[in-house]
Amino acid sequence: MTFLVRASVAFSLIAVPFALTAPVAAQDVLLSSPLAGYEVPDPKAVQGEDETPWLYEGSNVPVDREWVFGEMDNGLRYAVRRNGVPPNQVSIRVRIDAGSLHERDSEQGYAHLLEHLLFRESTHLGKAEAIAAWQRLGATFGADANAETSPTHTAYKLDIPDIGPEKLDESFKLLSGMIKGPVLSDENVATERPIVLAEKRERGGAALRVSDLTRRTFFAGQRLSERNPIGTDETLAAATGSSVQAFYDRWYRPEKTVIVVAGDADPMVLASYVEKWFGDWEGTGEPGIAPDFGDPVAPEGAAMLDGSDLPIGELAVAVEPDLPRNLTYAIMRPWRQVEDTIVYNEGLLLDALAQSIINRRLETRARGGGSYLYAQINQDDVSRSIDATFVAFAPLGEDWEAALADVRGVIADAIANPPTQEEIDREAAEFDVAFVNSVEQESVQSGRDLADNIVNAVDIRETVASPQVVLDVFRGMRDRMKPEEVHARTKALFEGDVVRSVYVTPAIGEADKAKLELALASEVTIDDTARLADNAISFEELPPIGEPGTITEQGPLGILDIQKVSFANGVNAILWSNDAEPGRVTVKVRFGAGYRAFDEDTAVYANLGQGALVGSGLGDLGQNELDLLATGRKLGFNFDIDDAVFTFTAQTRSSDVADQLYLFAAKLGDPRWDEDPVIRAKAAAELAYNTYSTGPASVLSRDLEYLTTAKDPRFAIPTPETLSGVTPEGFREVWEPLLAQGPIEVLVFGEFDQAEIIEKLRTTFGALPEREAIAPEVASRVPAFPVGVNTPQVVTHRGDADQAAAAVAWPSGAGMTRIRESRQLEILVQIFSNRLLDAMRERAGASYAPQAYSDWPSDVSAGGKIVALAQLKPEFVPVFFAEAQKIGADLAANPPTADEINRVTGPLGQRVRRASTGNQFWLYNLEGASEDPQRIELLRSLLSDYSNTTPEIMKFLAQRYFSGVEPFKLAVLPEGTELGEIPEVAGASTAPVAAPLPAQATGR
Repeated sequence: MTFLVRASVAFSLIAVPFALTAPVAAQDVLLSSPLAGYEVPDPKAVQGEDETPWLYEGSNVPVDREWVFGEMDNGLRYAVRRNGVPPNQVSIRVRIDAGSLHERDSEQGYAHLLEHLLFRESTHLGKAEAIAAWQRLGATFGADANAETSPTHTAYKLDIPDIGPEKLDESFKLLSGMIKGPVLSDENVATERPIVLAEKRERGGAALRVSDLTRRTFFAGQRLSERNPIGTDETLAAATGSSVQAFYDRWYRPEKTVIVVAGDADPMVLASYVEKWFGDWEGTGEPGIAPDFGDPVAPEGAAMLDGSDLPIGELAVAVEPDLPRNLTYAIMRPWRQVEDTIVYNEGLLLDALAQSIINRRLETRARGGGSYLYAQINQDDVSRSIDATFVAFAPLGEDWEAALADVRGVIADAIANPPTQEEIDREAAEFDVAFVNSVEQESVQSGRDLADNIVNAVDIRETVASPQVVLDVFRGMRDRMKPEEVHARTKALFEGDVVRSVYVTPAIGEADKAKLELALASEVTIDDTARLADNAISFEELPPIGEPGTITEQGPLGILDIQKVSFANGVNAILWSNDAEPGRVTVKVRFGAGYRAFDEDTAVYANLGQGALVGSGLGDLGQNELDLLATGRKLGFNFDIDDAVFTFTAQTRSSDVADQLYLFAAKLGDPRWDEDPVIRAKAAAELAYNTYSTGPASVLSRDLEYLTTAKDPRFAIPTPETLSGVTPEGFREVWEPLLAQGPIEVLVFGEFDQAEIIEKLRTTFGALPEREAIAPEVASRVPAFPVGVNTPQVVTHRGDADQAAAAVAWPSGAGMTRIRESRQLEILVQIFSNRLLDAMRERAGASYAPQAYSDWPSDVSAGGKIVALAQLKPEFVPVFFAEAQKIGADLAANPPTADEINRVTGPLGQRVRRASTGNQFWLYNLEGASEDPQRIELLRSLLSDYSNTTPEIMKFLAQRYFSGVEPFKLAVLPEGTELGEIPEVAGASTAPVAAPLPAQATGR
């Protein structure tokens, strides 16, 4: 019952920058299914309600009857259901019960290679036609059409928008041809092998070495220790069409396949498509027999973990100069398939409560000045190979033994002594909020997530349950949430067959296996100082923000039923109360100057603000007190820095939105300046800095923004030397005035009582003092673009010698005045990206995932850019530079074909339509509209701008942005490597064009 163990009390915000029409409630979407009335033969393999569905065999978990299950004569099983989120979409998953653990020694990497080959050529798709075919159906490659290979399965994932009978039939046809009839020739293997090797290379370096060492250590003696899904150079080099075909014949068979479909259609229609296109599938040759994955076994004569009956098994120390210190140890138990019953899931919930209690204590200890930056325990079943409890932490310094002792001391207290009822009740309240929220959100749960849940359940050999069942089970076991029973489950989490450990350190000689074993075997002192104190806090006890404010203006914003409210202190609010997402409310606060607020002397504090500002508390409340205050509520406090504003963001519930507004307003009106969060953020930044040198991708993330803004210090990652001067006092000196300056805009979108929230705004944000103005010299700061740099900038990394990266950047535009041009530019850049993928991946096999993107800031007047980048071998870097400039030059000289345009505008238009069903678009696109009304009018053309263009407009934009300007080029090479000569590019620099955008681009 996978929801029980994977429910999260955390929150996140994913702002989708596209939408058009008002959000639609899921129940309304379902009434207008695009396949309604479509006549299809009745499916024959559907399991009736009087049968136990195949997923629930051996379980007493209530069946989720939204799903319709079937089992065909050829052994293929399926699960289908109606879901209208987003509307007019169908999500298809095909799971093959074979991954890297099913490979023979000579076949390592074949499961993953085969995943690639299915996209290469198949019954209904010619060579390299799959990407274009799915794009023509409206699917974005990578996001809507993709696949994954794990140790235990291979899953193909397809999300098709704007469905109708013909498109759905075509999708099943193409997908069935891939699954049933891939062309596994020597030629195709030879073509795809460099792409897989490029993917393998891009994952290499220090992180991969540590990952491989950890896998070999933790799973010693088991099949999982020897197999990485990406395979080995030797086995991939030896792969042939016939050897891959042999693997395919053993494992790609109907009896080893599960198909899951969730979409905006009658389940019987979906079932009929599954049966139509997969009912005739028959396996070839002898089926594969799953090998024994093995069990963890302790070595003979092992030392014992202090205070336990656990033998200490395999240990490893990795010395990686560019990685921060990290120690993980794990208590290993054999994995066994379980009967997924209610009682079993109640036990999992008790385990989860026990882990949450310990993790909160570990975090409290760290906040109080502990010897580690973070620490966490986590029980996990890994690849049907082990059931383990992992303990991981990051020492703050060289004394890792002290950090280990501190972590083990907190855990020892949990093992020795029961938790208090107050601790249990607190964590239970958090779980209850999460489960209630899932019930409230059930009607807007996306089809792709529902389909993935079934795939994951099949993989771990368990069931799925509806959110209401999960909540009922949780609330029905309240009498088991007692200290004695939670304590018993806690002790069981730290019992097993063997304990294993890996320590990663940048320092030679700091540790070895003997020292690690001695530290684990040493006596532990119980630490009970991090236990929860019974000092509950309520919002009713908190002081008012100030005198309630005065509303000076209230009325329609000018689009839909969205309201604007203005207060006498200058605060503006944009509110949209609707029931499209039941119980869910997003709150976003925009204030201040954003990155404009910083200069060379203060830039280091910008970076630290994202880690320390929220943690430093508010008023009389530190972070621990804020955690207590949030008990039983869904509150969030994401902080971010944008080009021209700072933002607080949270996804909350209808019942909690008023309290969420108080927290955000109090942070601005009465901030607290605790020292420990600043010290921790500084330590984290210092520990992380060297990791940016471990490989080309890390260097790109560190330097690309900095270099493409002409080395603007605001966008530099702070060095240890820069961080050495950081103090809590300096942090406050920089941030305190920034919280008090610049206009405030509050956006509240979701299901809430509008009158109640307006009154709450009056007593919170409306009660704040008037804001200080942003100085003109600050307001005018915009990112620059490097000019006069005609030769590539070369930076180095300390990773593998066969790894490199390259980026090419052209300046573009910014601001709302030409935002419609930016939308058309997005089409052009996606065409560029498709060509880059074809050139560098499909034809050259030089890079796994080359890409291009457009960055057009809307809140500042300059700083936009177009960037193309890729990871590749060092010798391919000059080729990439030449190819990127060649593509730009060709687009400027010759308009793209209609098919190229349609392959981009189709998926882009579908992204617009899909996102239009949720509130996030409206919030994203109306940010700033209280002060900039043009954002409202410009929103009306969004769908047209992203989905309609002409070849002439594309050529015009290519001339404007790719011609007459020398692009900035960045090469990330291994230390000691020189950049090769860049081939000449014909037509790469032609006359600049500065005319207005052709009129066609402004049509609606």
